[in-house]
Amino acid sequence: MIETESLILDKAKFPDWEEMYHNVWSQPESARYMDWNITTSEEAAKIRIAKTITFQKSHDTYLVYEKLSGKAIGFAGIEKIEPYIYQEAGICLGPNYVGKGFGKQILQGLLQYCKEQFGAKVFIYSTRDENTASNRLARSFGFSIISSTAKIDGKSGHPYNLLRYSLNL
Repeated sequence: MIETESLILDKAKFPDWEEMYHNVWSQPESARYMDWNITTSEEAAKIRIAKTITFQKSHDTYLVYEKLSGKAIGFAGIEKIEPYIYQEAGICLGPNYVGKGFGKQILQGLLQYCKEQFGAKVFIYSTRDENTASNRLARSFGFSIISSTAKIDGKSGHPYNLLRYSLNL
């Protein structure tokens, strides 16, 4: 579990399917810059939460809960890519929770977690060039661009550049 001022990052529980479905998974804006498709039914959301729970057992990924309401409002995680080098494994918030400083709290929590738990020395952050909020977030932490790779969105066929940022911890 990772705790910030307003958020708790913790492992998913089956009843979270409903809030994740309504707040995140069914929202086209949430999936806009991500490599997943929206969930279009409650039954599909129940299957998705079961898969999420299984995945989280062997991965350092979490649902994001708003402390004030207790609601599941997004997800985030990290993964080790080399000794002492970690990267975010996706950060996503529902559209009603964007612009409230939660992304900044999530990223700060992930950085602190990697440093304290694993002695991480470098953190890698990736985002699409067109995701201005995500790029602004990386720059606000002092990340530096280390690469730009041309990609094609698998859902829309739209070309984009994937920017990779690095921060020494």
